[in-house]
Amino acid sequence: MLQSLSPCKRLRILASRISGRFHMGSAAAHRTVHRLDYQPPPFWLDAVWLQFDLDDASTRLRSRLTVRRNPDVANPEGLWTLDGEALTLLGVRIDGQPLARAAYEVDEHGLTLRGLPEHFELEVDTRIAPADNTALSGLYVSNGVYCTQCEAEGFRRITYFPDRPDVLAPYRVVLRADRARCPVLLSNGNPVSTRAIDPRRVEAVWDDPHPKPAYLFALVAGDLACRSDAFTTSAGREVSLNIFTTDAYIDRTAHAMASLKRAMAWDEQRYGLAYDLDVFNIVAVDDFNMGAMENKGLNIFNTKYVLTDAETATDTDFLGVESVVAHEYFHNWTGNRVTCRDWFQLSLKEGLTVYRDQEFSSDLHVRALKRIEDVRLLKARQFPEDAGPMAHPIRPESYVEINNFYTLTVYEKGAEVVRLYDTLLGEDGFRRGMDLYIERHDGSAATCDDFRRAMADANGVDFTQFERWYAQAGTPELRVDSHHDAELQRFTLTFSQRIPGQAEAGPLVIPVRLGLLGRDGGAIPLRLASDAEAPLERVLVVDSRVAQFVFEGVASPPVVSLLRGFSAPVTLVHTVSDADNLVLLQHDSDLFNRWQAAQDMLGSRVRALADAAEPDATAELSEAVVDGLATVLRDGSLPPGVRAEALTLPDVNTVTAQLDTVDIDAVDRGLTVLKRSLAERLAPHLRAVVEAPRSAQFSLTPDAVGERALRALCLDWLSCSDPSWAHPVLADQYHSAGNMTDRLAALRIVTHATDPGYEALRAELLGDYEQRYTGDKLVMDKWFALQATSPRGAVVEDIRRLRQRADFDVLNPNRARALFGVFAFNNPVRFHAADGSGYRLLGDFLADYDAINPQTAARLASALAQWRRHTPARQAHARATLSALRDREGLSRDTWEIVSKALHDA
Repeated sequence: MLQSLSPCKRLRILASRISGRFHMGSAAAHRTVHRLDYQPPPFWLDAVWLQFDLDDASTRLRSRLTVRRNPDVANPEGLWTLDGEALTLLGVRIDGQPLARAAYEVDEHGLTLRGLPEHFELEVDTRIAPADNTALSGLYVSNGVYCTQCEAEGFRRITYFPDRPDVLAPYRVVLRADRARCPVLLSNGNPVSTRAIDPRRVEAVWDDPHPKPAYLFALVAGDLACRSDAFTTSAGREVSLNIFTTDAYIDRTAHAMASLKRAMAWDEQRYGLAYDLDVFNIVAVDDFNMGAMENKGLNIFNTKYVLTDAETATDTDFLGVESVVAHEYFHNWTGNRVTCRDWFQLSLKEGLTVYRDQEFSSDLHVRALKRIEDVRLLKARQFPEDAGPMAHPIRPESYVEINNFYTLTVYEKGAEVVRLYDTLLGEDGFRRGMDLYIERHDGSAATCDDFRRAMADANGVDFTQFERWYAQAGTPELRVDSHHDAELQRFTLTFSQRIPGQAEAGPLVIPVRLGLLGRDGGAIPLRLASDAEAPLERVLVVDSRVAQFVFEGVASPPVVSLLRGFSAPVTLVHTVSDADNLVLLQHDSDLFNRWQAAQDMLGSRVRALADAAEPDATAELSEAVVDGLATVLRDGSLPPGVRAEALTLPDVNTVTAQLDTVDIDAVDRGLTVLKRSLAERLAPHLRAVVEAPRSAQFSLTPDAVGERALRALCLDWLSCSDPSWAHPVLADQYHSAGNMTDRLAALRIVTHATDPGYEALRAELLGDYEQRYTGDKLVMDKWFALQATSPRGAVVEDIRRLRQRADFDVLNPNRARALFGVFAFNNPVRFHAADGSGYRLLGDFLADYDAINPQTAARLASALAQWRRHTPARQAHARATLSALRDREGLSRDTWEIVSKALHDA
């Protein structure tokens, strides 16, 4: 019945059926959890035994827990409340004896037992309906495959349990299912046995000897194809590697397998961390709220981060798969073997593991490009988060719904804070700290303070002040002033730090990596007044509100290369002339700062053009700047990817992140004028890149990836300055492309072109793409996303039309993100339209979608959090959309927290 209805009607019917199943009834039910209220659990688990009898509508689970009282917790009544949501309780037994119904209490939050002894065995039988679980938390069904997602608090949707990360135990799991439906039965750890239990059903037993919390539990059962390989650790352990997915996808898993093997070898070489089980399994499913999940020995992935080949995946997809596969594998030690004590410590595992996957990618590819990619995301998305209503420290102090704290602050800023240790201690010192951290906390649940203490103790340093990076929200502002004394040949740098709007915030430990250059680009030795050494690069530690450093023997005013490699996550306030930026752009030994110099020059011009009543890019672009950019474009000694990044204009989000009040139309106008002017003045150089001979063979070498990126950039610029020349070139590239990167680059340029001359080609190519790839969910997600990010004035109507399509699957979070997520986060001009149409579009969708998938709905709602920075008319529209969502009956705890914080004091 539902399949015959339109997607919108299906969405509303599903929402009405599910509403209340995953929702809190009122704002009063949205309890706030505080970090300082942490209490240890009243009971510990020594062993967990689970038996699943899998069925779509009625899965039965029997759990048996070996329990002992925690002697450190006063509990005279022997009271214990086990978490549980959306469960049917079938029975409770203690030491084999059934409990009478009057002996326990059950409500919508859990199961409460009283009078418990010191040691006992608890058995609980429950029933759940995986097929009805559209929230994709707990046990659910994705295209006929049973799978789980238990982080952060999904295990309580499976059975009554102490669902908290500090309760660890080894698990034995028995899976029973229909043999034809589920020939593959997987769980954590090592396989023990498989047997037929009757002619129709099969049983598999898995054993995980390593203690783990419930959030790392995993189960997968279904009819899946497998790619197998093997890896031998340095200690000689033979590890069986397997990637499972549907038969139609299995040929696209080779890159993921190769990435896994590279990650395993790297972690041994860099940190001495070897894999510790006999098997490592990855399963890729279509319906998944996150990118992937690091469950011990059984990683479950969104297909987006497993499936690649040249025809269906872009270079960005290939690199993303490599990074995410590595990230989840690295969690085996930083997250699994050492987990977090409570969810306030989330950055302990996520920030640390993001740092580790960043280093892995940097070692395998061009380090500067990886750093540019990470900092671009940080500045465009995390810095505004740090300055808005959702601001929180990397170790939050409170939350209503923990799922809302899987944020860029916890992950990306958390990784930057971990990087600070490396910068301050050096690679060897950081490794000593890591070794001590693992040694102290292996097999247990730790805190951010434990990690900080390990770094300090292993290196004999005092990191007391460093704790502020964990406790203070906001992006620090680091102001730099300089003075050159020609007579004494001294050069003085004065640093001052603050967190805007937080006068009470204490000074942070900020390492500043820097160098000095002469006007000819040569490096100047850095001799401090108190130091006989004179290296060409130093790390200065700014740990007071004001700090001053004096360099001796500097004959003439130097060009300062500050914050090399973005050595601290701060906003740098330092006036730099075009002449100095051009020296940095063409001569700095730090490739990141060469890129930063270009971004500073281009960004300042966008802001100037945005402020101008009649923007004139010619007046803003001196010949020296244009020549400097042309020199970079032609510089064959630079990696082509670095050249592409240096000439990439800062996007709207990056430019507006630095503004207190945003006139987004003016910023967009400034970017458009600057792009067209640069394209016209650099046209011969751009055409030379586009017309240069290229290899017909697809390769993922850094040079090949960089050359495709550089060519796409040049073609994009030429498309706006010379449409008649670019039109046939784009059509030819789309049709003749031997890889998805080139094909999608051409389609993106055409789809996003605002020149009316592109309309016919746009319709033709979008139609061709749809015909080629209909039925391939991931590849069609790109098609939806391209249209959602178009700057066309009709984009809101386009999205409403696309939402009505039969292949807009409301139950698939990737499709929701591809259409509504990329519109809200990556099409700022149209999302923040002055008439409020973008806000209403998102609000209308979320009003129904929240009942289907509250986690994804909340993340989409966070796109509205920055509404106060926009013009008054936009503020009014955004406030109306947020208020309507907040006041909606039955709104999930996830989305309620986001919109309530966004509206605070409105």
